[in-house]
Amino acid sequence: MAINGVAETVGSEERSAYAALFHALAEPTRLALLEHLATGEHRVRDLVHHMHLAQSTVSKHLACLRDCGLVTVRAEGRSSWFSLADPARLEDLVESADELLRASGVSLSLRDHDHHEPIVEEDEGHGGN
Repeated sequence: MAINGVAETVGSEERSAYAALFHALAEPTRLALLEHLATGEHRVRDLVHHMHLAQSTVSKHLACLRDCGLVTVRAEGRSSWFSLADPARLEDLVESADELLRASGVSLSLRDHDHHEPIVEEDEGHGGN
């Protein structure tokens, strides 16, 4: 990686951490979850309702984001509340990505994520968080 134009050798452990972070950010549904969490804390059930996704899908993506340190979770009774771990730095990262896309001639923005069509579950009483 380069910092301020100076090349720096990155070890395989650091490279793996970068890869995990960018993997987490490479999935449109996870980006949409981060956008929702930028408005404040949400429970899994709230995100399922807002995004029209299966509870298992939301939980899987939140686990990935949590494992990468992008979101935090706090327990309150039987509910788990998710929030952005560092909203200001994540906003800076998204702005940098937007600038990089513009500079490369790509017209899409990370903020232009289209919401998915609702997933119809056979078992509407999935219980979830």
